[in-house]
Amino acid sequence: MASVKLEDCSQTLELNVIIKDEEEEEKIGDHVETFSTSREHQQEDHIAKRSHHCTHCEEIFPFLSKLKIHLKIHTGEKLYSCSECGKWLKTSTKLKVHQRTHTGEKPYSCSECGKCFKTSTALKVHHGTHRAEKPFSCSDCGKSFSHRDTLKQHEHIHTGKKPYSCSDCGASFSHRNALKRHEHMHTGEKPYSCSDCGRSFSQLGHLKRHERLHAGEKPYSCSDCGSSFSQRGTLKHHERIHKGEKPYSCSDCGASFSRLGTLKKHERIHTGEKPYFCSDCGKSFSQLGTLKQHERIHIGEKPYSCSYCGKSFSRPCTLQKHERIHTGEKPYSCYDCGASFSRPDTLKQHDCIHTGEKPYSCSDCVKCFKTSTDLKVHQRTHTGEKPYSCSDCGKSFCQLGNLKQHERIHTGEKPYSCSDCGKSFCQLGALKQHERIHTGEKPYSCSDCGKNFSHLGTLKQHERIHKGEKPYSCSDFEKSFSQE
Repeated sequence: MASVKLEDCSQTLELNVIIKDEEEEEKIGDHVETFSTSREHQQEDHIAKRSHHCTHCEEIFPFLSKLKIHLKIHTGEKLYSCSECGKWLKTSTKLKVHQRTHTGEKPYSCSECGKCFKTSTALKVHHGTHRAEKPFSCSDCGKSFSHRDTLKQHEHIHTGKKPYSCSDCGASFSHRNALKRHEHMHTGEKPYSCSDCGRSFSQLGHLKRHERLHAGEKPYSCSDCGSSFSQRGTLKHHERIHKGEKPYSCSDCGASFSRLGTLKKHERIHTGEKPYFCSDCGKSFSQLGTLKQHERIHIGEKPYSCSYCGKSFSRPCTLQKHERIHTGEKPYSCYDCGASFSRPDTLKQHDCIHTGEKPYSCSDCVKCFKTSTDLKVHQRTHTGEKPYSCSDCGKSFCQLGNLKQHERIHTGEKPYSCSDCGKSFCQLGALKQHERIHTGEKPYSCSDCGKNFSHLGTLKQHERIHKGEKPYSCSDFEKSFSQE
């Protein structure tokens, strides 16, 4: 027994291990099937005696050098620094591999085709593409393999045999490597690290897919349009566009989708499920993207800016609507008269002119309206609600537009000017009435005598002559008049 110490600037680990001469250990050859049973037991006992145990996670290693490398997982020790970017690596080997990203060095070349690789592992995998000889065949399906062990593992597919069991949860696997990958779930170990960004993965395949992001490698190409992708799964999804294939169907309405994730989002329409909650106000949403847009309200984030005036918006669709003010674009057209509009809801309101439809009715007086906004404003006549208050005098109004007009009394603002004489007005209606002085227009006609008037109020006063109405009375002489 001996004591081995691994020291770091922050901590020291000490553990007891059984040290054997590593040179002697490495001389032990592969297991020979002709050994007797007793010989096998003796060898197993010998291996058990020379095992090195990690006191932190109880993992066993056949060589002391392997144990020392493993201990760096617990110490977090990173001894090797890259002189180019300053990144720290745990082993000198990883440092050498990492430095090739800066130098572009590919020291391992294929003797068959001359292709070069950064690591010996990548070269070994590549060699398999040239190895034509596969002498070991499966008796069930005829598939051939270059190694006997690979055939043995493959045969488990047909026999259903799963000889490798997880000691934590009991899950069984047909391959030893599959068990190793599974065990990372329990240990949280992520032994495969990206040499570019340092991100770690529990499976080598996941690391390989990730590394394509840095390399810009897109090995999977669409045979129809030539688009390239870094992952096979993404290519499969893309190919459904050309095939028109939509294998995922909604059991409620029958709508079909090319991706399972899109179906899941759609199904929330029927279930009403809203799994995404705002941590600020508690409001829930059916889609993560909608929640992200909502959260911008609380933080005041407006990442979408108008290229014409610089005004910012929290949603891209709101920016698109706004920019039509500058471009004059009106993509929504009326089928009846050809009138164009910048927004679909404005077109819908316009359509009611042709159809005469007033789909929104008041529950108090049964009066009907073309838009829901008009109905809400009308309902305030019944409730007496006046939600818009003047900050200067406190006067309240049932419509926002009325408040805006009123505020001009305090500010003195008169934004509407007459193009003929330059006179200004605080209300658009007042300007329209004034302009009739210059045009001579008299749009209001008396139904009794046909006389025309430029103002509606003047017509109302005139009609009292025919009706005999005299609403204004003198308290001194007890006499009534039709006009004030």
